[in-house]
Amino acid sequence: MKNLSLLFIAITLGLTSCKQEKKESKTEETTEVSTVANFVVKPEATSVKFTAYKTTDKVGVGGEFTSVKFDEQSGATPEEALNNLDFSIPVSSLFTNDATNTRDAKIKTSFFGAMLDTDLISGTIKYVDGSVVAEVTMNGETQSLPMNVTITDERRVTLTGTMNLAEWKALDALASLNKACEALHTGADGVSKTWEDVAIEVSTFLREN
Repeated sequence: MKNLSLLFIAITLGLTSCKQEKKESKTEETTEVSTVANFVVKPEATSVKFTAYKTTDKVGVGGEFTSVKFDEQSGATPEEALNNLDFSIPVSSLFTNDATNTRDAKIKTSFFGAMLDTDLISGTIKYVDGSVVAEVTMNGETQSLPMNVTITDERRVTLTGTMNLAEWKALDALASLNKACEALHTGADGVSKTWEDVAIEVSTFLREN
């Protein structure tokens, strides 16, 4: 009888151990599923807009690039999905909705056409110590553009920043544009001016993986 009791205890302990192993295995599987990436950034859901300024009154002139190219990228968080994202923007996709159909051509030829690289603006978005920086290459120069980030509804991301053209050695190109648009950039004071700073806004909607 004593041997039978010992056998029963051994079987009971064995079954309990088996149940614990299965429970731990199930917990590990659940943890693995929870870390699967579910935020995806895609070029077709991304827009790049800008506002340049003219006259001494600093009148804004808005526009956008209708094409931005990059390989879609995913991550477990919005920050992870966007970090180290390499992009390129064709200058040919510039659009300012100008009724005269002359402004776009002037910007492409007199501004970008006066640069070292007339075809593309390229760069990389990086998260550095909780802040967003776009490493932008234009006119043969690569400089850091600090960006403010806003994330709403977990998936809509907006990045904003101000580009100072002097940092990209683009003041000669700016002077070329101002000369081509001299009359249109002249204010009530008789001064023709095109400003060095350009406001940038990038927005995207992160898809679900």
